[in-house]
Amino acid sequence: MTSSSRQDESDRWNILYRGSLSSCNYDCSYCPFAKTTNTLEELKADYAALERFVEWVRSRTDRRVGILFTPWGEALVRKPYQRAVVELSNMAHVERVAVQTNLSYRTGWLDEVDRDTAALWTTYHPTQVSRERFLASCHELIALDVRFSVGMVGLREDFDEIEQLRAELPPEIYLWVNAYKREARYYKAKDIARLRTVDPEFTTNLVRHQSLGRECRAGDSSFTVDHDGTVRRCHFIDTPIGNIFDPNFDDALRPTPCSNDTCGCHIGYIHMPELELYELYGEGLLERIPAS
Repeated sequence: MTSSSRQDESDRWNILYRGSLSSCNYDCSYCPFAKTTNTLEELKADYAALERFVEWVRSRTDRRVGILFTPWGEALVRKPYQRAVVELSNMAHVERVAVQTNLSYRTGWLDEVDRDTAALWTTYHPTQVSRERFLASCHELIALDVRFSVGMVGLREDFDEIEQLRAELPPEIYLWVNAYKREARYYKAKDIARLRTVDPEFTTNLVRHQSLGRECRAGDSSFTVDHDGTVRRCHFIDTPIGNIFDPNFDDALRPTPCSNDTCGCHIGYIHMPELELYELYGEGLLERIPAS
């Protein structure tokens, strides 16, 4: 990477926002937030925090900004999150706003987003929705000219479904597969080869990358923000490093080696320069779409 590209990279913040919202309309067996609900008061507090975050981003015209919403549960079934995506995508200094989502809502509101800025990281859950219905939503996104990736968890019982989804999606839509890591040696060699025919990058997600003491952009040009503005290096390191509403917040950001032994999640290890994933994903970094 050239010195000029490093300068361009350091001038942009990639922010992962996760508010207090924890409700989800799906009931996936492997998810701790399946079918959870928030009280009305909890939702009001979360929406107020979201609005405050959006206004803070609006004020930071001195920075190029990318935002990935990584909610516990499903955010885009809720209008305040839809409005936030529309507003953020239309801010001149925001270069990308992406959301992890199950795509279980009407998509018409996306007609108001800036197509050059907004994108979706969608996940298909075959126990919760039919493939036909999910694909219909995907085609709605295509008709709206909204960028998106599609993914599934690589459970053995879903291998056929993964391959069928790949066959029925347009070839230009990237289908990623998240490795199921809760069981050691879950995949045989033939399973890995099979899933790589769907997602050539599957093996990168399959392992926990050695990260202790390694260089990472987390805490420097990438960081996480929660509902009260507290900033952490990433979702996987609990120690706060500052708060976005502190006037001196920028001083908290600096290159710092990783303090965890390993990193096994895409939204974490993607920021490790040695893996060269910024080069692989390019402008599709936050929505998980490889540049090629």
